[in-house]
Amino acid sequence: MDNNLSILGIAKKAGKIEIGEESVGKAVRAGKARLILSANDASPRALRHAAEYGDRYGVAVAGIPYSKAELGSVIGHGSPGIAALTDTGFAALVARKLAETDPERYAGAADRLTELDARLKSRRARKRPRSSAPGGA
Repeated sequence: MDNNLSILGIAKKAGKIEIGEESVGKAVRAGKARLILSANDASPRALRHAAEYGDRYGVAVAGIPYSKAELGSVIGHGSPGIAALTDTGFAALVARKLAETDPERYAGAADRLTELDARLKSRRARKRPRSSAPGGA
């Protein structure tokens, strides 16, 4: 199995992927979508929606080199034309893996998502409360 497909399967198990036009639209409008993926045989309508979501809400969109059947078999959901990763780490990882295979097409999205992921991790690290010394001192 392709590494990206494995990552998408893990994202599904973690609850970090929305599947299908309606769910992707809700995630985008709620500000949760980080990367919209469109299957290589997605319908013109699904592709148009993905592009509109990307343009209107500033979400990265990537056409992936997998069919709806391949995508659906990994995420356990029929044959969706589009899906959205809602976790920045997963989105950055998938974009980086895609950029390895086609840098010209995916490098921009990979760079933006990797930078966003780094900023979020840094912010989380600063917000973590410091643990107290053993013994309550």
